[in-house]
Amino acid sequence: MSPDKLVHMINQIAQFHARQPEAEAAKNIAVHLKRFWDPRMRAAIAAFVTANGVGLLPAAHRAVENLMAEAAPKA
Repeated sequence: MSPDKLVHMINQIAQFHARQPEAEAAKNIAVHLKRFWDPRMRAAIAAFVTANGVGLLPAAHRAVENLMAEAAPKA
């Protein structure tokens, strides 16, 4: 799936949660991504964020960063 499509999709999810405080919205977006997005889609959006891709709403960006932190190996 193209990065543009993934950005559009995650921004739609973020807009649904827009009335929530950003931290809560990011948590709920991350939960949605874990439940409903294929691991390849999550990996693609993480790669997009890592490559400094633009266009994500702040809560969506934070959600992806949170997912990446969860997936990082613990030292």
